[in-house]
Amino acid sequence: MERLFLEGGSARRRFLDRLTTALVPDHTQQLVAHERSVMNRNRVLMEQPGEAAWLDSLERSISRHAVAVTAGRLNLIETLQATPFGNEAFPRTSLDIHCPISTALKEKPALEVEDWLCCLLRQSRHQDKIRKSTSVGAHKADMSLRDTTSGRRTSHSSSGQKKIMLLSIILSHAHAIDRIWGYPPVILLDEPLIHLDERRRTVLMESLSVLKTTTLLTGTEADPFFPVRKFAEFFQVRDGELHSARTFPNMVR
Repeated sequence: MERLFLEGGSARRRFLDRLTTALVPDHTQQLVAHERSVMNRNRVLMEQPGEAAWLDSLERSISRHAVAVTAGRLNLIETLQATPFGNEAFPRTSLDIHCPISTALKEKPALEVEDWLCCLLRQSRHQDKIRKSTSVGAHKADMSLRDTTSGRRTSHSSSGQKKIMLLSIILSHAHAIDRIWGYPPVILLDEPLIHLDERRRTVLMESLSVLKTTTLLTGTEADPFFPVRKFAEFFQVRDGELHSARTFPNMVR
């Protein structure tokens, strides 16, 4: 899970957009349309840079979909703020978007932001042709997490602290979906117990059980799952196949 903070911005955008899609149904359509327009603009800049009318149309499309994508991401943040998750083991965490479009949307109407983006794209055509890319758009956004109380960001946090903040956001998101749609999501966490002490492991298990949903947890050791041995079902992967472990001690062996 902590690899999210070690990889490039594209991985964090994918994480951000997966959370957003669960709350904003047409978010994926806006993302696909934005990506298609960006790819077409890059191709036209390389092959037919003199097609000003074509570029104008593509840049208007990029601007429209970039604003829609960013508005969806901001909606996610507002929803998480309205459904915070936090306790003594998992302090409340805030998700921040780093994107000039999101900053502009907080200050100006959407149509005005679209016009501003179109102007930026038009002005950057020459440089973008040289770079063979589009320098402005929703595809340039990034995200970070911070401890709401202390203000500490993931860039200044240990591996354990990063995992705690990420789990807090995931749990807050699950509670938000439950509140909005009337049912919690299925949760899949890959090795969530690494870097957590025993107290936080226990609190995490209790917090997941409150959601009353299917939760899939992976791990390479059985001992960290001891707190849920009485109500969880365990499986092992052996020789490329999934095998049911009827009792917890079998997992230890």
